[in-house]
Amino acid sequence: MAPLSEPADASVSPRWLQWSRRLQSVAQAGLTHARDPFDLERYRDVRRIAAEIAAAGSDGNVDAIQGFFASERGYPTPKVDVRAAVIVQERILLVKERDDGGWSLPGGWADVGESAGEAAVRETLEETGVEVRPEKVIALYERERRGHPPHPEFSYKVFFACRICGDRKPHPGPETLDATFFAPDALPPLSAARVTTQEVAVAFAHHRNPQLPTEFD
Repeated sequence: MAPLSEPADASVSPRWLQWSRRLQSVAQAGLTHARDPFDLERYRDVRRIAAEIAAAGSDGNVDAIQGFFASERGYPTPKVDVRAAVIVQERILLVKERDDGGWSLPGGWADVGESAGEAAVRETLEETGVEVRPEKVIALYERERRGHPPHPEFSYKVFFACRICGDRKPHPGPETLDATFFAPDALPPLSAARVTTQEVAVAFAHHRNPQLPTEFD
């Protein structure tokens, strides 16, 4: 069966971001494993260059970006963003984000020590006050291949089909401005950094046909 959605061209990431990420990855791996003080200094220089490239491409602050890079520890691996697709009576639960005013599926970064499913449950409860139970992984995507804007961190997005436990009505949490259900033909402006209309459409397709296979890049 053909996938419901096709990834965008992988070259959607600007070259400066690709270069910066690759250099930061080399620097972080080197700083994790090197022991020679001269090698460590060279890897710090590589990290500084990665920050300078990122700052030049994004009009950001070099020192702030370098501090962001320096906060990473261990061998560089993708971060994991989880999203909960909660659909009731053909309406999907969305939250209004504080930082950009756009709407998104409840979710966020998974924390160390919890599974991806547990992260989806926690994020949904924190952002909407609703308890859910994950029932299926809808999709595992590489973020930028799906049309999201560039971000310094390379990440995967995991979408879960979730069922509501109980009858609590959604309400905004500390990190959200609102939380409510929307019909697929009446979606509000979405937070492009977090979810796309195509990803919402995939969630509805899996809700209508639970036998669809999990999508992945």
